[in-house]
Amino acid sequence: MIERIMHGGQLLAILVPRRFREPGTQFVTSPESAMQLAVILHPKAKIIQPHVHKPYPREVSETQEVLVITKGRIRVDFYDDAQAYLESRVLEAGDTILLMTGAHGFEVLEDVEMIEAKTGPFLPAEDKTRFAPVSPDRVKFKS
Repeated sequence: MIERIMHGGQLLAILVPRRFREPGTQFVTSPESAMQLAVILHPKAKIIQPHVHKPYPREVSETQEVLVITKGRIRVDFYDDAQAYLESRVLEAGDTILLMTGAHGFEVLEDVEMIEAKTGPFLPAEDKTRFAPVSPDRVKFKS
């Protein structure tokens, strides 16, 4: 049910659809991923033991981002590292996506509200190279 969007052996994104419901803590990323993403479903009265996260030096060279769609619909377009268009997906309220590698763009299909979390610090001037989006007549979806 979790979709791993691949291109040429490269993991572009992980899509967690709103209907994914596995009890407990389900990590959808590998332990070595720069951004860790888990889906957590616990019953009422479950105790999560108090804890503190200890300092640990980490080196992250790529920016990865998680989008949680809370309202509306948005199309995400996937591109390879050379900015060549690959394919698209439509995300709806309740869907979550982790964008890992390659490039991406969006078209808002219905008024959308979403939450974004990304590796940081985020430096917009240094972190982004913008380019022209895919033309509407070339948009394709996975069959």
